[in-house]
Amino acid sequence: MKTDCKNGVFTAIRMAAASHPLLTAGTLLCVAASVAASLLPPLLLARVIDKLTAGLPLTFWAVVAYFGSLALEGGFSSAQESLLVLFGQKMTHALRSEMSRKLTRLPASTLAAQNPGEVAARFSGDVDTVEALFTSGIISMVADACRILSILAVIAVKNSGLAVILLLVLPLFAVFTRHVQKRMLAAQLDNRRAVAAVSGQVPETLHNIRTIRALGLEDYMERRYDRCIGAGYAAMERTNFYDALYSPVVLVLNAVVVGIVMLLSASGNPTVLTFFGMSVGTSVAVINYISRIFAPIESLGMEIQTIQSAMAGVERIDAFLGQPERTASAAQPSAGRGDVELSHVTFGYGEKEVLHDLSMTVKQGEQITLIGRTGAGKSTVFKLLLGLYPPQEGTVTIGGVPVAAITDRERRSCIGCVEQHFARVPGTVLEQITLGDPQITEEMAKRAAVLAGIDGAIQTLPQGYGTPCTDGMFSQGEWQLLSIARAVAADPAVLLLDEITANLDAETEARVLEALRRASAGRTVLSVSHRIYEDLGGRTVEIKTRTE
Repeated sequence: MKTDCKNGVFTAIRMAAASHPLLTAGTLLCVAASVAASLLPPLLLARVIDKLTAGLPLTFWAVVAYFGSLALEGGFSSAQESLLVLFGQKMTHALRSEMSRKLTRLPASTLAAQNPGEVAARFSGDVDTVEALFTSGIISMVADACRILSILAVIAVKNSGLAVILLLVLPLFAVFTRHVQKRMLAAQLDNRRAVAAVSGQVPETLHNIRTIRALGLEDYMERRYDRCIGAGYAAMERTNFYDALYSPVVLVLNAVVVGIVMLLSASGNPTVLTFFGMSVGTSVAVINYISRIFAPIESLGMEIQTIQSAMAGVERIDAFLGQPERTASAAQPSAGRGDVELSHVTFGYGEKEVLHDLSMTVKQGEQITLIGRTGAGKSTVFKLLLGLYPPQEGTVTIGGVPVAAITDRERRSCIGCVEQHFARVPGTVLEQITLGDPQITEEMAKRAAVLAGIDGAIQTLPQGYGTPCTDGMFSQGEWQLLSIARAVAADPAVLLLDEITANLDAETEARVLEALRRASAGRTVLSVSHRIYEDLGGRTVEIKTRTE
């Protein structure tokens, strides 16, 4: 069974904001103070000019007050930007942490079906756009909207006719902004898809580089890559077009409104002057305010682009966070050293059925080898036993306990797996064995290494078990021995061996088989092979395809 995760991007952000109340409150107060401070300089400048035109002397304190208001505005603006950056970093840290937790809670079937590059793009590019949502997006947009409304209020007091003109112009401009907004969103979504495709193709190319070189497919891969880049380029071109169109429209509107107001205020008509008449100082302040009202409107265009890009990322991250999770196992009897049983198991990947009504029992302490054609389902049996996939029909049990009911904490002490290729993790040699599991002590890890026959090679390293692990420090056979040590470190009751000697030479294979005989003693062992390992003993079980 699975459960849906209801925590989305904004839920994670809201929780992060609640956990930093001082930063959140400080940011909002600073934004409000910055908006208020931006109204002062034009008002003070108007008073200074009106006094000068009236023949009054310019006082020192008037100059101090004006330049002090400019400094205050700049100080609050700088503080706002700094706090927004810090706030955005806190939010993205919380979001990445939530995504990391989600990644560990997803079923193996869900992870296997996803493009690694696309998942990586969500952790990097998409989360970065969400950070921009706060540093230069939604909060800045709210601040600019408040600044626009405040300026309109001041202009309505100083020049009611200009306020009417602006109230007629701004709705038309809002319609234009909405038009740009919709097309930017579509372009940003297309660009995100193209970036994800490019990110996915890079690891695919690296993973298959030998095949590509051997078959001479470099040109084919280059064409695929070019198509992905071309799609992203076309999407960005559309975005850039609307972005380039937006700013000139704002500047033209600014000039037109200023020109109309100046012409009307100088008309000499008493009726017109009732609405547009103003002093020299007020006219300077009004021109200043007009520039200040169109500057945040121009910023709104940039912020709209940022928000649309971020919302495209939010949609993709929400889709990731909304995927069904593994259900936490309820309290069950611990899976002990009992029989391994598959009863009437049917399973397939998508529409392709791999196993049909498969039943088999492996007695406690028995050692068997699964044989069969490629694609018959041998490795699939292991995936079912490891609980990576639930059977579509039937049951899979170990020691009488359904595999799905075994808790994550108990799983490693219940069943261990040695794969064909060693999966190295960042860290020391000791951490390759323990995998950071606090239940596996250093003594247990060293005992497992001795059992696997790799302890001697580890002891020759500069720092022994504390040596940082690198690619070339062990031979292929020694990596397999280290994999055996990892599998038996928790003393599991069941041991799975998946084609672990397929790529080894005869001498190395003999060494690995000897280690397996020691590690298999007293355990239930299932091995997968296209050939039979007589040296391991036990019986064989043939897995047949549906067509056989």
